[in-house]
Amino acid sequence: MLKRWFPHPWLSLVLLIIWLLLVNDFSAAQLLLGALLGWGIALMVGQRLWLRPVSLRRPDLMARLAAHVLFDIVHANIEVAMLVLGPTGRLRPAFIQLPLDVEHEMALTALISIVSLSPGTLCAELSDDRRTLLIHVLHLRDEAALADTIKSRYEAPLKEIFVCLPS
Repeated sequence: MLKRWFPHPWLSLVLLIIWLLLVNDFSAAQLLLGALLGWGIALMVGQRLWLRPVSLRRPDLMARLAAHVLFDIVHANIEVAMLVLGPTGRLRPAFIQLPLDVEHEMALTALISIVSLSPGTLCAELSDDRRTLLIHVLHLRDEAALADTIKSRYEAPLKEIFVCLPS
C-alpha cells in the first residue's frame, strides 16, 4: 500500500532538493510545494517511464571512481589549457568509436557524462543499438590507449557499480 502511494521515494527526494535549489528559497511553503511536486511527479511517472531495476553496489568503488573522475578533470583542464594557449597547428582533433560493454541505462548515462565532463573529449553520438559511442577528441595521441583508458578507468567500474536486477 505504501509503495502504491510513494512509488519512488528517492526520486521524490531528489526532485524536492532540485526544486529548493531552483527557487533558492527554503521556506516552509516552498518545502511543502517541492515535496508535493516531487511526490506528484514520481506518482505520475509510475512504472511507465522508469528504467530497468538496478542495484547500486560497491560504495568503495563509487568513491574511487569519483576520485578518478575529479583527478582526470583537473588534469585534462591543465592539458587543454596548454594545448589551446599554444600553437593550434599542433592540435590533432579526431573522432573515435568506442565499443561499449555497459548494459544498464544509468551506467551508460554515467559513462557518457564522465567522458563529456572531461575537457578535451565530448560524446557526439550513441549508436541506435547502444553498443558504440562516437567521441570527439581535441588532441588524439593514441586511439587504442584512449579507448583502453576509458574502458578500464570508467566503464569497468560502472559495470560493477550498476548491476541489473531481474524485472
